Amino acid sequence: MNAHDDTALEMLIEFLNAIEAGIASAKQRLRQEKGLGEERISSWNPGNMNWTEAQGSSGTYQRSEDLDSQDFNGMLKDLAAHQGKLSKDGYFYWLFKNGSTVGRKERKP
Repeated sequence: MNAHDDTALEMLIEFLNAIEAGIASAKQRLRQEKGLGEERISSWNPGNMNWTEAQGSSGTYQRSEDLDSQDFNGMLKDLAAHQGKLSKDGYFYWLFKNGSTVGRKERKP
């Protein structure tokens, strides 16, 4: 592969990620309009997940990859419906590019 092929591949991956986010957003809107899935989306409890301390470019945060937890999987679905970022109960949550790691940081007042 040459540099042009690498750039084209990166652009294709970004395009597919955008389509995936758009589909997740459309599904969430349909659920909201029909009143479906709202309990599942909002009922995950971060206290039922395993979190570890980590250091990032913006300071310390917590991360989780607790795929065995139903709450974690509910959070992943909620994050997917919100383009990978959301706030809940005083924390900001974000989904890493690998799609299975979530970071959280306490929101500043």
